[in-house]
Amino acid sequence: MKALKYTLIGIALFFAGGMQAQISVNLNVGTPPQWGPSGYSDVRYYYLPDVEAYYDVQSSNFIYYSGNNWVHRSHLPRQYRNYDLYNGYKVVITDYRGNAPYTYYKQHKVKYAKGYRGKPQKNIGDRPNNGNYKSKGKSKGHGNKKH
Repeated sequence: MKALKYTLIGIALFFAGGMQAQISVNLNVGTPPQWGPSGYSDVRYYYLPDVEAYYDVQSSNFIYYSGNNWVHRSHLPRQYRNYDLYNGYKVVITDYRGNAPYTYYKQHKVKYAKGYRGKPQKNIGDRPNNGNYKSKGKSKGHGNKKH
């Protein structure tokens, strides 16, 4: 009887192991937006200093403080509805853990204050309906701080 139990447990573990080997994980990271900075295809978050918000590439949502909470929305707050994402500076965020880059918001807000411009950026794509956008990629005279 004891041998039968061990045999059944062994068979069950064998099949469970075989089933696990057939499971595959498909991590589908979102596609960066055309206005995103080029050269960072594997990054998840950008910080947008001019609007004090984050962009989550994976979920294609902006993250910003509204009322007393951080909210995830497909659009920026109303006061920034005309903000030019192509011309605005994007800071690639890597100093976070988990799904909350805003854990370090106070530090980001100080280090990358409104108007911050680091190294010149090129966007992934051109601005829609504007064939000469590439010439506008560099912004000068906005506090050229270095990372």
